[in-house]
Amino acid sequence: MGLLSLAIWTPIFFGAVLLAFGRDDQARVVRWVALVGAIAGLLATLPLYAGFKTGTSAMQFVEKTAWIDRFNVSYHLGVDGISLWFVPLTAFITVVVVLAGWQVITERVNQYMAAFLILSGLMIGVFCAIDAMLFYVFFEATLIPMYLIIGIWGGPRRIYAAFKFFLYTLLGSLLMLVALIYLYTKSGGSFDILTWHKLPLGMTAQTLLFFAFFAAFAVKVPMWPVHTWLPDVHVEAPTGGSAVLAAIMLKLGAYGFLRFSMPIAPDASHEWAWLVITLSVIAVIYVGLVAMVQQDMKKLVAYSSVAHMGFVTLGFFIFNDLGMAGGLVQMIAHGFVSAAMFLCIGVLYDRVHSREIASYGGVVNTMPKFAAFALLFAMANCGLPATAGFVGEWMVILGAVKANFWLGLAAATALIFGAAYTLWMFKRVYLGAPANDDVRQLVDIDSREFLVLALLAAAVLYMGVYPKPFTDVMDASVADLLKHLSASKLN
Repeated sequence: MGLLSLAIWTPIFFGAVLLAFGRDDQARVVRWVALVGAIAGLLATLPLYAGFKTGTSAMQFVEKTAWIDRFNVSYHLGVDGISLWFVPLTAFITVVVVLAGWQVITERVNQYMAAFLILSGLMIGVFCAIDAMLFYVFFEATLIPMYLIIGIWGGPRRIYAAFKFFLYTLLGSLLMLVALIYLYTKSGGSFDILTWHKLPLGMTAQTLLFFAFFAAFAVKVPMWPVHTWLPDVHVEAPTGGSAVLAAIMLKLGAYGFLRFSMPIAPDASHEWAWLVITLSVIAVIYVGLVAMVQQDMKKLVAYSSVAHMGFVTLGFFIFNDLGMAGGLVQMIAHGFVSAAMFLCIGVLYDRVHSREIASYGGVVNTMPKFAAFALLFAMANCGLPATAGFVGEWMVILGAVKANFWLGLAAATALIFGAAYTLWMFKRVYLGAPANDDVRQLVDIDSREFLVLALLAAAVLYMGVYPKPFTDVMDASVADLLKHLSASKLN
């Protein structure tokens, strides 16, 4: 078993153990086993960064084993500079989510923890798969544990939200399956994604493939106007579910653009870049304005996620190194910041059982330590320099200005809107005199909650102050993809 298999199957193994042996009367043991499994999964990913060779765009840590011989499907794994960082990010967020749900979840604890561990392994599988059918299996399998997390441990309208999440994402993926089968026949019976990158396809075929992939990945990102499932799901999902959904699952769609849409259909990507850029700018500006009028904190952060992911797709489709690397950095940074924002809302909800902004006010008076963390994460969400939220957005804005000044100016307005809705929420929730008895009786965060928020704070600050380890890894792969795209355009 190679390093990638270890990273994928370690959390899945521990999740299966919890399903087989955990019971609610053993909740304490279940929690510790889940934490050990999550930490073991994180430790399994660390050698990937330590052993990764920068300066090359080749796949590394490659594993290949025959799986379904009849259709030439193989268990084929590998990571490059584009996918590497999402493996430890997924494992890290899983550790945080297990700690965050430690005392909050009291029923079906083993199933809750197992769902997150299994989901972690499946999402890592998506980032590592370089066989298209293996990718599709992992991509679709992630829906199952998340569907259960929303439908079992969610809010009052959880069944509606779970169905909406499942149907939106499944319908888009069916068109992707058609595209995969077409490419399989076109390549002479191969599901190797890297082989597909070299296929000579006509413009009509590329366009059809581009929109088939677009249907799957745009819903997953989610891009405007197919984003409407996200606020409903975030509002109903438990805190851990919202954190994983925003931090990792949305990235599966953006990653798909880089692994499938752009390299397989490069001419169509250039041809239809204006559409993606337009939808991205609308997401950045319009959805930012929608976030300003939200009364529910979770809905506000959900719309904020749509706006931030608009930066990612904008960066990809301006076809320059700053934009594409900035989009990747923004994906990683948004993983840390969005998870932190949702976990902060969870801390308040666990105490007051309300997500309405109007239910709070003056929280800083009774929870000073927690308010300090919340302020840091709010600033990162605004894109304050020296936080993770700044680096990717700044790179994308520079890349957009390089492509077109007015496009860069439109993208930069997101920083203004982001500051407006985030600081307005912070002011109404945390500042001023305590608004009511619920706030006066609040107790500050305990050592477990402090640890969860401190881990995320360290990640947000480290990435903001020293982003070099993140950008160095992706430079060669980004340059190679851009070279592939420009060569195709010239032809």
